[in-house]
This record gives sequence, C-alpha cells and structure tokens, in this order.
Amino acid sequence: MNLTDDEIEKARSALFELRVEHRDLDQAIAHMLESTYIDQLRLIRMKKRKLRLKDSIARLESMVIPDIDA
Repeated sequence: MNLTDDEIEKARSALFELRVEHRDLDQAIAHMLESTYIDQLRLIRMKKRKLRLKDSIARLESMVIPDIDA
C-alpha cells in the first residue's frame, strides 16, 4: 500500500500519541498494582485498553515502516 507523504505524517503523529497513551497506561497499571487496594475491574479494563493500543501501534507501524524484500 502506497501512502502519500501527508498520510505517512498523520500516521506517525497518531503513532506517537498511541505510544504515549500506552506508556501512561503501563505506568498507571504499575502504580495500581503497588497499592494495597486494587480495583480488579478497572485493572482489567486498563489492561484490555493497553492491548488494543498495542495492536493499533503495530498496525500503524506496519503502514509507516516500508517492507524490505529479502
């Protein structure tokens, strides 16, 4: 799939934002696990969101980073 320079730039911008959110969620999850009271439902939702972000990041990376023929 050939993307225009504008589409690539938008994808890179979205990729940056997703990585920041993923990192922030990772920190929030770690902080939550350190506390004495853990809201299990919230923890599960945060982990699921983090996995969805990881999938979105991988999809955008595959769009932005060109395939190299072996």
